Amino acid sequence: MITKLQKLVSIPVEKRSGTVTNFYPYKIEFVLDQLQLNSQQKDIVISELVSRFADLKLLTTTQIHGLIFRVLNDNDMEEQAETYERYFQADQDKFSRATNVQLNIERLFNRNEDVVHENANKDSNIFNTQRDLEAGVASRAMGLKMLPELVAKAHLRGDIHWHDLDYSPVTPETNCCLIDFDEMLSNGFKIGNAWVSSPRSIQTATAQMSQIIANVASLQYGGCSANRIDQLLAPYAEINYQKHLKDARKWIAEDKQVEFAQEKTRKDIYDAMQALEYEINTLYSSQGQTPFTTINFGLGTSWIERAIQKSILEIRIKGLGKEHRTAIFPKLTFTIKRGLNLNPGDPNYDIKTLALECSTKRMYPDLLMYDKIKEITGSFKTPMGCRSFLQGWKDENGKEVNSGRMNLGVVTVNLPRIALESQGNSDLFWEIFEEKMQICHTALAYRIERTKQAKPENAPLLYMYGAFGKRLKKTDSIDELFKNERATVSLGYIGLYEVCTAFFGDKWENNQAAHDFAEKIVKALHDKCSQWAKESGYHYSLYSTPAESLTDTFCRDDLEKFGSIPNITEKEYYTNSFHYDVRKHPNPFEKLTFEEVFPKYASGGFIHYCEYPNLRQNPKALEAVWDWAYDHVGYLGTNTSIDQCFKCGFKGEFNATARGFVCPECGNHDPQFCDVVKRTCGYLGNPQQRPMIHGRHVEIASRRKNMTSEMIKHAAKYERAKQSDSQRMVKQGPQS
Repeated sequence: MITKLQKLVSIPVEKRSGTVTNFYPYKIEFVLDQLQLNSQQKDIVISELVSRFADLKLLTTTQIHGLIFRVLNDNDMEEQAETYERYFQADQDKFSRATNVQLNIERLFNRNEDVVHENANKDSNIFNTQRDLEAGVASRAMGLKMLPELVAKAHLRGDIHWHDLDYSPVTPETNCCLIDFDEMLSNGFKIGNAWVSSPRSIQTATAQMSQIIANVASLQYGGCSANRIDQLLAPYAEINYQKHLKDARKWIAEDKQVEFAQEKTRKDIYDAMQALEYEINTLYSSQGQTPFTTINFGLGTSWIERAIQKSILEIRIKGLGKEHRTAIFPKLTFTIKRGLNLNPGDPNYDIKTLALECSTKRMYPDLLMYDKIKEITGSFKTPMGCRSFLQGWKDENGKEVNSGRMNLGVVTVNLPRIALESQGNSDLFWEIFEEKMQICHTALAYRIERTKQAKPENAPLLYMYGAFGKRLKKTDSIDELFKNERATVSLGYIGLYEVCTAFFGDKWENNQAAHDFAEKIVKALHDKCSQWAKESGYHYSLYSTPAESLTDTFCRDDLEKFGSIPNITEKEYYTNSFHYDVRKHPNPFEKLTFEEVFPKYASGGFIHYCEYPNLRQNPKALEAVWDWAYDHVGYLGTNTSIDQCFKCGFKGEFNATARGFVCPECGNHDPQFCDVVKRTCGYLGNPQQRPMIHGRHVEIASRRKNMTSEMIKHAAKYERAKQSDSQRMVKQGPQS
């Protein structure tokens, strides 16, 4: 049937909004399948379409809709005609409801799960969060009217997802960023009515950082990060040291002066980093949530930089409050670098050992493998927020710049839907893929243009006082910070597992042809980004979407459209980006080997995880994975069992149930008396205190461990060999 419709492919189609697109035969075929027409009935409709329209220079969707409706009625298919009209009207009504502010606010007041649980970092019981949610539902409705209609309807149908519609495009805010703390702390900045001078101690420096984080988080909608915080804060700790040394020279015996000053400075460092941890966890941004914050450390080698690293880890291990709960923020990323901290004998190996202990008890830190990050992204830096990476970039003077750069937003394509619509036909898959890419390009180009409409005075801390690296005047164009690929805008994707399941079955991971197909898809997405960047001068990056709520939303949309399909929609969630099916049991090395090819294409955002049982007594098992991963992946997270019950004292993994997570020993699920920590996507979350959307809960409950008892035994052998190497290195002395 589609063969006949190929005669219409060269004719452009004008939509009701005035947008002109190509003619896509598969859409007609899908509609006729939904109407359950037999082959003869389909042929009648398609023959009439070709007969009437083949000689036209331009088609309209109104003409196509009208002709199909008439042909159905004229050929004894009145029931199908009514169904077709209801389908069309339902689509129109959906857009009308989505752009109705009053209806959307009523959904919020009725505690609709999609609204109140969309972001697991927001407690919808809190007044300021409720106010943000109220503003958000109104902004979504208005934003859909602002978007190109082609984009808005594709978003509502679940073909694509415009991220953070509750903030953008109504306000031209940016997404996530690497704050230029070095510039701000060195030169001072202004918040509100107060000019803040450069700090004269590490305690003041971290206090200023927390104020900057709170304000930056209120002026954008994504995560913010501090790069190389140990090296960043060292000069301010040095001021403390010099003060203590001056006092020591006055009161302490000469042979004890340096030791005294260092000990006092270490205490100052610990107190300052502890204050930063507590301040971040007690902050609320104007969006009614704790700021999504990431801090990176690990490359510093001076005694002060090492003290900062140790303090960060020791404070996280200790936990928050009298119950020693796991801190959700800031996310910690620890840099591993060969020759610095990877192997015994390296000068900072002891800090890596502390990081291992911290990961077994608190899941963080996640790891940045220095050499691999440089290889994949072009320069070393921490991600902006949970996983969005800047690419290596140099300014007009040839200086490498990372801090002060930002992302302008994300649009994600629903890959599983393309696979389901193509029904196993790979040629049709690529045809539909091209159509969706055109929509994504339109959406992302609009994101750029809308964000450029902001003025420096709309977000003074970002544009005028250094957070974005340059200090613009009120009259300057903020495009100075975006153009020439300084900023990124991201094409996201979800559900590579489900796509290949549709084509190759649910056990495709060891099928080389299937893996090649998966790689081909991600490369095609990357190539689109490269093409758009070259054409525009703005950096389009491919982003492996974390899909906190989208894992639910896209799947639910497709469940409604295609029904329950085994291992695809029946699961009630879609798999994040390129990740291995969470229900399966590959060992960590198999999982990472499967995934490692994809980030070189998706360098704008990626992370790998492995699932482990409780590893508190087996940190060396985790180290075996870390060391192997160093030459294979750039960014690695640890998911392990760290739940705690304060009623019975249980430590390990709570059981997942329909009502949340419960203690396996006593059945406790009261958030006041337990600490349940799960990796929501890139960040950790506490689903007992801040429930997440249904699909994400099901996905977390479906996760299976990648580390077995046999592997832990293997890791013990590995550790014995490593200790032998360590003793040899100690005898030989440090290696260059």
